[in-house]
Amino acid sequence: MTRIPGITIRSATDDDMADIQLLGDTSFGMRSDSARAELRARLFPTEDAIVAIDNGRVVGHARSTRMTLTVPGERTVDACGIAGVGVAPPHRRRGILRAIYTEQHRRTEAAGLALTIFTASQGAIYGRFGYGPTIRENAVSIDRRFVEFLPSAPDPGGVVLSTLADAGEPVRAIYDRWRRLVPGAQVRPEARWHMEFADPPAFRDGGTDLFAFLHPDGYALYRYHRREHGMVAVVADMRAVTSEAGIALWRALFGLELCSHVEAAISDNDPLPYLLTDLRLVRTKARYDALWLRLMDVPAALTARTYLRDLDVVLAVQDPFRNAGGTFALKARDGIAECAPTTRPPDFELGIDVLASMYLGAYPARVFAAANRLQAKDAGRLRALDEAFGAERDAVLGWAF
Repeated sequence: MTRIPGITIRSATDDDMADIQLLGDTSFGMRSDSARAELRARLFPTEDAIVAIDNGRVVGHARSTRMTLTVPGERTVDACGIAGVGVAPPHRRRGILRAIYTEQHRRTEAAGLALTIFTASQGAIYGRFGYGPTIRENAVSIDRRFVEFLPSAPDPGGVVLSTLADAGEPVRAIYDRWRRLVPGAQVRPEARWHMEFADPPAFRDGGTDLFAFLHPDGYALYRYHRREHGMVAVVADMRAVTSEAGIALWRALFGLELCSHVEAAISDNDPLPYLLTDLRLVRTKARYDALWLRLMDVPAALTARTYLRDLDVVLAVQDPFRNAGGTFALKARDGIAECAPTTRPPDFELGIDVLASMYLGAYPARVFAAANRLQAKDAGRLRALDEAFGAERDAVLGWAF
């Protein structure tokens, strides 16, 4: 364990909770309320959190829990999900974050988990710990007053209105079907479902309580916000098992005639713009990383997913933080991979953070090669690597934590 004079790194206890809440409020610029505190306690056991202590006060913190993550090929992997990472402003740049992360990742390795994931509030910190962004989201706004669907766009129908109370059971079942198909989606714990359907005011960001549309293969939960330019429908949670369900839900959302705009988050290759006569109506307001990932065990992680084409390559992986790097032979046939350390010369050299970004298929190898963050000896092999690491469906975050 990394040691810092005067600082103790240990597991959290119930006696630390007031200090942890104060540190979290300070770090993330929001006051916690009882609803958020209850959710955190139910999702992340106190005894699994790590704190840094200075003179009896909490000055650093990270909490974690085990999650089940879907990876390409409709497979699932157990991963460590980390949240609530913060260091008190007067204690920055003293190595506290590195000490907490060293202990956190030691525990994750001891648990035999192949992946670690988290949602990051800053983008410049975590590369040095071997993390890379692995899911992208696009915040879009659509002026529904001008929306027209192309004549070729299906009109599947099947959407009904539902109260939030009645939507609980079907939404849970649809989400579970959806998350089994989509890279990046996680099993959503019952505590998270409970909080979503309780819909406390602290989660509404000034909007109304939730409204629901249901389809046999999808759902949309949304709320109304009053803005300067009129009423806006903001989609809080929308999942579609089939493309037909997605189209039907968009048609229902665009039928909210008292709203001027619909706002939502979509993936890079969402078909929505291509259903409309004017694709410019789907206006991107922001594009951001939704999930970061680190490979804790390269062979275990690479053999957990499937691949879109056959592959026989050697990867030299550099790990700046732990000892997961090395030179590995990766061979895929009919989607199924074998991976093991090798003494063969590498075809590619890359950081473990680059491999993490490629892992769910959202960030192509060729882009990292162009940025000189992946060195390739042969253009043909680079093309094969790029294609093999793709995915049939865009990676999408199941729930933020």
